[in-house]
Amino acid sequence: MSLSDFELEVMQIFWELKEASAPEIHKIIENKRAVKYSTVKTIIDRLEKKQAVTRSRSDGRIIFYLPVMEKQNVRTPLIKEFINRVFLGKSRPLVAHIIEQEELSIKDIEYLESVLREKKKELK
Repeated sequence: MSLSDFELEVMQIFWELKEASAPEIHKIIENKRAVKYSTVKTIIDRLEKKQAVTRSRSDGRIIFYLPVMEKQNVRTPLIKEFINRVFLGKSRPLVAHIIEQEELSIKDIEYLESVLREKKKELK
């Protein structure tokens, strides 16, 4: 399933909050940039049609939604598309870029080392 940038932004908020209403989502996005409530509600309606979110409950006229789509199910195709477009399908230059160019903490490096150790075990 493909999501627009705005739909993805709204999904990120749902994943973070676990459950939210359109007014809550609008308030969060409005803190970053000017956007009408009706635009946010339209995006949530589209996400509901795509079965990315579902209605969980209502409180008066306010409807609350839960994310149905898993983060990983969205991230994986987006990252693969990014690697194909920017790194010609090769993940090694992306990993090298992250290690060389990004500011990594000791915890970040230790995490990456643990991921690499697990990957090595899988390949043996």
